[in-house]
Amino acid sequence: MKIRYLHTMVRVLDLERSMAFFELLGLKETRRIDNEGGRFTLVFMAPEGQEDCPVELTWNWDGDAGLPSDSRHFGHLAYGVEDIYAMCEKLQAAGVTINRPPRDGHMAFVRSPDNISIELLQIGAAKAPAEPWLSMPNTGHW
Repeated sequence: MKIRYLHTMVRVLDLERSMAFFELLGLKETRRIDNEGGRFTLVFMAPEGQEDCPVELTWNWDGDAGLPSDSRHFGHLAYGVEDIYAMCEKLQAAGVTINRPPRDGHMAFVRSPDNISIELLQIGAAKAPAEPWLSMPNTGHW
């Protein structure tokens, strides 16, 4: 089953200051998503020539009172998968809890044994919504 590393996400309090820090390390902004409905900005930064392995800086417009004391700076690892339903079935059969089922045929979250959040994203177009995922509720935190 094909899998591809996508990105690592970290939460930031001051987007401009954080971007300046990563720029000092030699990373450059490769893309940006401003989500007005969710009131957050995602900035992807990577070294030149390594644009396919970025760090995602997530900045909540209304602040994040828990940062930096709640250890939520690190968000998740993300992997693209060839068949999100097959991957979730495989993980579930091995006893892994699907914390955020792929109800949309595109995205799921699981946790590693060390409680590391892992985002799984369908490579290419989303699959048609299907059971049992469509009606499966979230479990725990993701």
